Amino acid sequence: MSVDTLKANLTLPVIGAPMFLASGVDLVVAQCCAGIVGSFPALNARPAAELDNWLTEIESRLAAFQAETGKAPAPYAVNLIVHGSNPRVEEDLATLVRHKVPLVITSLSAPDKVVEAVHGYGGLVFHDVITVRHAEKAAGVGVDGLILVCAGAGGHAGRLSPFALLPEVKAFYDGAIVLSGAITGGAAILAAEALGADFAYIGSAFIATNESIAPEGHKQMVAESHAADVLYTPYFSGTHGNYLIPSILAAGADLDEASAAQPRKMEFGSGSSKTKAWKDVWSAGQGVGQIERIQPAADYIGQLKAEYDAARAALLVHGT
Repeated sequence: MSVDTLKANLTLPVIGAPMFLASGVDLVVAQCCAGIVGSFPALNARPAAELDNWLTEIESRLAAFQAETGKAPAPYAVNLIVHGSNPRVEEDLATLVRHKVPLVITSLSAPDKVVEAVHGYGGLVFHDVITVRHAEKAAGVGVDGLILVCAGAGGHAGRLSPFALLPEVKAFYDGAIVLSGAITGGAAILAAEALGADFAYIGSAFIATNESIAPEGHKQMVAESHAADVLYTPYFSGTHGNYLIPSILAAGADLDEASAAQPRKMEFGSGSSKTKAWKDVWSAGQGVGQIERIQPAADYIGQLKAEYDAARAALLVHGT
């Protein structure tokens, strides 16, 4: 599959970001059936053997949707963390290859082995980056797309504005560009395209959907929070991420200590005595102030499409 083919099979140029402990089978199916790329982290399927079951169910349900409606669903994607802290990399990659997953999203280390394996069956590899240096490394191993995780994105986001990072990356990279960072509305999707991105990457808003596997408290907190409720800190995992302050306080963590924390070696193991990121403390991006309610994923995607079309029409009117 080519990037052009991927884009042609979407109703909106959007990839649903894979969210740890939030994205699951139901959300991926809902996203794909509504016309955007649905994705989930391989580590959400536990134990490792469950990943095969998840992929089989997704493929079965998407095939059933096409048989019932005559409409082809959007392709799905799986996120594979290629960092040394992930002991499942090789096993999970073998499962993805066996299922010929259309799009593999890699994170945290250069994905050279993943690119070779996925290109072997004709799949695509997009890689998360937060700096130009990371983008150069990923481009050097032949990824098909770069996901620019800019300031304001949920999870392990970068510090750079998309107005800074995207043009610098496009100066040396001619593959697909996916833009992330507080994108929650249809007009923002159009703005990402105007800046030069091929796709928008949306995560936090999908936490607050019926199909998300996030705890109900997390969903409600996303719907009730604003940008001022988001703290950017390396306190919980060793590398900077955006977390919801009400969840930090509820977990009993010291907010002043978290605010002043400095980066350190990444910690994801169960042996850490520190409150664990993602499990005890909930993540979201700075766009939470635009997320007002919990709703079905298809309704939210329909809302995005209406906003996107309205924004395009408004620009055309102003341009005449």
